[in-house]
Amino acid sequence: MTDSQQPSPQHATSRSPVQEFRTATAFLTRLHVGGDDTAISRTCWAFPVVGAGVGAFGGGIFFLSLWLPLPPLVAALVAVTAMIGLTGALHEDGLADTVDGFGGGRDANRKLEIMRDSRIGAFGVLALILGVGLRAGSVASLAEIALPAWIAAAAISRATLPALMAGLPLSSASGLAASAGHPSRRDIILGSLIAIVVAVLALGIGPGIVACVVTAAAAFCVATLARRQIHGYNGDVLGAAQQISEIAVLLCVAALNGRGVL
Repeated sequence: MTDSQQPSPQHATSRSPVQEFRTATAFLTRLHVGGDDTAISRTCWAFPVVGAGVGAFGGGIFFLSLWLPLPPLVAALVAVTAMIGLTGALHEDGLADTVDGFGGGRDANRKLEIMRDSRIGAFGVLALILGVGLRAGSVASLAEIALPAWIAAAAISRATLPALMAGLPLSSASGLAASAGHPSRRDIILGSLIAIVVAVLALGIGPGIVACVVTAAAAFCVATLARRQIHGYNGDVLGAAQQISEIAVLLCVAALNGRGVL
């Protein structure tokens, strides 16, 4: 998530779930669906719903590529590329900036300065390569369960974002995260419940719950590291949390599948 993509801080006077969903979709993807100036924090309950759609899109591209036919790994790379195009590399950008900042700065102020720099360093490049590779490699091994796995991973990984926004202090008074606002407990709980339901419907009760636990653990690790490195969170940290959580879920599903659980 880059600080250049700042929404208006205004809050809507009345809540419309449909409009909030549209705003969340417009924020998390490149789709022009009629989003408005509703504060992003008020739409965070819809993040896992939008994520499920992004995952379904990626899964569909994967199966279409297999039908052509392309080798599984190539098909998975094509699908990851399509998902990056759909989301505008919003979270990938956050991952690269976060790893660059955490890996290259000596103190919190320097780390934040590096994260705000539009240039990408060696740490960021390696993070993107590994992130794309791990996602594509995991999905390539899943065959027919790739679609539900991607739906679950994309949904529950985005449900971690409002929880991090509520659980960590802002590391900077300016930027995307600062303008997004503070999510309510209602929206955090609703988004989490939606993510759990999506994961259970996609993967089954046991694997779905395991995937949710893995997601929570991955997000907690990112939150702990962010608190130590920059004393809180910003938009880049949120993007990194989504990416790391999604990778963790896909690796988890691939491991469960390899053991015959799925």
